[in-house]
Amino acid sequence: MRIFISAGEPSGDLHAANLIHALRERAPDAEFVGYGGPKMTEAGATLLYPLVNLAVMWFLSVFLNIVTFIRLVVRADRYFRDERPDAVVLVDYPGLHWWIAKRARARGVPVFYFVPPQLWAWAGWRVKKVRETVDLVLCSLPFEPAWYHDRDVPQAVYVGHPYFDELQDRELDEDFLKDQEADGRPVLAILPGSRTLELKRNLPILASAAAKLAEARPDVRFVVACLHDRHKTFAEEIIGRTLAKDGRPGPTLEVMSGRTPELIRLADVAWSVSGSVSLELMMEALPTVIVYKIRPFDLWVARWFIKSKYITLVNLLADAELMPEYLTAVDVSADLARWGRTWLDDPKARARATADLAALRHTAAQPGAACRAADHILAWLRDRRVAVAGPSATAYRGPHDRVVDLESIEDSAERA
Repeated sequence: MRIFISAGEPSGDLHAANLIHALRERAPDAEFVGYGGPKMTEAGATLLYPLVNLAVMWFLSVFLNIVTFIRLVVRADRYFRDERPDAVVLVDYPGLHWWIAKRARARGVPVFYFVPPQLWAWAGWRVKKVRETVDLVLCSLPFEPAWYHDRDVPQAVYVGHPYFDELQDRELDEDFLKDQEADGRPVLAILPGSRTLELKRNLPILASAAAKLAEARPDVRFVVACLHDRHKTFAEEIIGRTLAKDGRPGPTLEVMSGRTPELIRLADVAWSVSGSVSLELMMEALPTVIVYKIRPFDLWVARWFIKSKYITLVNLLADAELMPEYLTAVDVSADLARWGRTWLDDPKARARATADLAALRHTAAQPGAACRAADHILAWLRDRRVAVAGPSATAYRGPHDRVVDLESIEDSAERA
């Protein structure tokens, strides 16, 4: 069995890798090919293109990379035509993935969407694309299946958010934590995002907020979490320019790469860019402010499309603003500094924020999404094989046997 799988962001790369592991447990002979990143490669997938390196967002960035996206769609289409994979699995990253799904459907290859884009929040009209191109939607949030069902997409099931799988299995560097804790000062963690554009837009606000808070609380230690060394260098440049521009001597912001889980565990308070990292912050019950700065025009456009009350996954799960959030085109550093000081100065306020997050963690943080998604994918393929080839075909023996004997599924249209 051969599966084409595509992920376009670091988080999606990790989710895809975990799904590959879960599928391989159940189908040991399965082969995985597609677009993604290093985690997928480590899981045994053959990459046709390192799509994670092209993680982009917003209209202009997509337009500037349009030629590359077209080439990737053409390449995927040729692969579907020549190699006839048994399934296509897409992980988040709408835009490009709609086109890949469309080409897969045209070639008769079933399409599964793992961690589907949040259409209910900003692009409800795109549900038509799901209806026309996706065979099974593997939903991350508990309210999503009903949303799809109400819009004539019955092929939607809830499997849970795969981020909780990764958090359950994650091991922290205890020696690093002990060394850092020896400092003894209160710690504020700054998480400026995993994309270069996110750093460029959000880190100046976060650095300014640190300078403001440091005036009232010079004892606070500020640590900045970056994805890798290239972002670390870029972040240090941004911080230096921002503090010099503010005209303040400014605090020291310690920038570290590859230490996000440890810095979250270490922190007393956090400021973070919106994203799946908010789930990790919830798991640690860490009082956090969420910020997402975009250009004024983009914010004006977004206001027309955003239909949900919140932009943060944690707040969406809670249906309440447990993490104060700012989707903004202006400098909100004063607000961030105010929240930081509130939680650092007032133990009762911090305890309330921590308790609310801990209560949500208890009800919402259920691991096993990758395993449930793998079971649904293989069961769907089993049912399709029975429908196409009849009851005499070799049967899928189910997740308990951890063995799948599936031949390549022929496109019924071409066979006819």
